[in-house]
Amino acid sequence: MTAGTLHPTLAVLNRQLTLYRRLWQASIFSSFVLPVLFLISIGIGVGRYVGSVEGVDYLSWIVPGVLASTAFQIALGESTYAVLGDFKYVRAYHAMRATPVRPVDMVCGHLLYLVLRAEAAVLAFLVVVVFFGGLHSPWSLATPVVCGLLIAATAAPVTAFAARIDHDSYFSLLFRLVMIPSTLFAGVFFPVEQLPAVVRPLAYASPMWHGVEMCRAATLGRATAWPLAVHVGYLLVWAVGGVALAVLAFRRRLED
Repeated sequence: MTAGTLHPTLAVLNRQLTLYRRLWQASIFSSFVLPVLFLISIGIGVGRYVGSVEGVDYLSWIVPGVLASTAFQIALGESTYAVLGDFKYVRAYHAMRATPVRPVDMVCGHLLYLVLRAEAAVLAFLVVVVFFGGLHSPWSLATPVVCGLLIAATAAPVTAFAARIDHDSYFSLLFRLVMIPSTLFAGVFFPVEQLPAVVRPLAYASPMWHGVEMCRAATLGRATAWPLAVHVGYLLVWAVGGVALAVLAFRRRLED
């Protein structure tokens, strides 16, 4: 089957994968090497001084956090400059609009690509973690599903944001006010309960925290902090709402 006979959503996905096959070398460090370095330096190095957290060794405790944060950062990073660039500079989305590809196909194709792109990094990281003894439950096999949901919940609203702006300077604010705080204070490196009570609601509001909690429950074989349906439902709201906003933003921008 050729790209010309594919469903429009899959045609967008095919275009993204074709581009990635030509540029994948640039993502090796951030997607594959950096998470492993975090695992070794923080999990093993710092872990010698921390000891255990919530009854498990520190390395095992941060594994799900690093796993979720890797997916989160890929989803956020790939939904900013790439989306704005395809509108403002490359004008790839305008070219797609001249074909049967609809805005909803553009958005869904982009999100499918991000899920596949980030899942490759997640699976590679899980293989490495096995050799460090960081997985303690068969439910660890569910972490790629959790990360896929987290990717959609993160990338969809960010894609909507990127489609609405006209200058990449806004992304610096997004990274400083969303990505960095989420990585530091959403339970990746220490329990959210150690934060001041007045700040904790901000951590709970982050999709990142819900992803981390579900990954941690899976790798350690324990119950989630809140009912599982609440965690899943919260991420679904972000994902579905983000897709709706992104489709609207794409449609309006392509009318210009």
